[in-house]
Amino acid sequence: MKNQITVIAFDADDTLWVNEPYFREAENQFAGLLEDFMPHHNILAELYQTEIANLPLYGYGIKGFVLSMIETVLRITAGKIDPMVINRAIELGQDMLNKPVELLDGVEEVLKALHGKYKLVVATKGDLLDQQRKLTKSGLDHYFHHIEIMSDKQEKDYRKLIKHLDCKPEAFLMLGNSLKSDVLPVLSIGGHAVHIPFHTTWVHEHIDHTIEHANFYQMKSLSEVLPKLIE
Repeated sequence: MKNQITVIAFDADDTLWVNEPYFREAENQFAGLLEDFMPHHNILAELYQTEIANLPLYGYGIKGFVLSMIETVLRITAGKIDPMVINRAIELGQDMLNKPVELLDGVEEVLKALHGKYKLVVATKGDLLDQQRKLTKSGLDHYFHHIEIMSDKQEKDYRKLIKHLDCKPEAFLMLGNSLKSDVLPVLSIGGHAVHIPFHTTWVHEHIDHTIEHANFYQMKSLSEVLPKLIE
């Protein structure tokens, strides 16, 4: 693989740093606000349904999550709710935006080892301001040649990215925790992809089939990529 690759792209959330557990924590706190109206699991299902419906409008990220919480509150309660509950939902989102950035094990060591040998980029979904905040707080931004905060991760989005980077698909490697977003579209355009699972993944990112492809690699941790990329 190392003789083919010139550009390595890293997903950010749950690949470079912790993210999804904060959403699970906020969801459970949110469900607790409405326990007088509906069972916990039903509230979570209603919230998920709202989030998916709103993705074309708000995209991915905490701000869209907050708006979906507010909409879910109003729907479940038919608008008969203490405004302080809505205020608390907003506070849950603000708390998430103020979370510290916790790097995953081995991230900086991998970036140090690859820096200068490959063109390193970040390719991540989410809210622009929030992802910029996390990248700055992480202290990792100096390792990257380019930062791409994408509204989505489909084939057309990756084609646009590699065109901007003046990179051929076969020279592009994507590393991330989502088979749906970080692996399948990259393989489809002729690139290489490494799946590094995280212990918690949003259900929207799950797929229901296995992947068999010459350019696909399954690894347990980010550190495992180094022997494939460095002599």
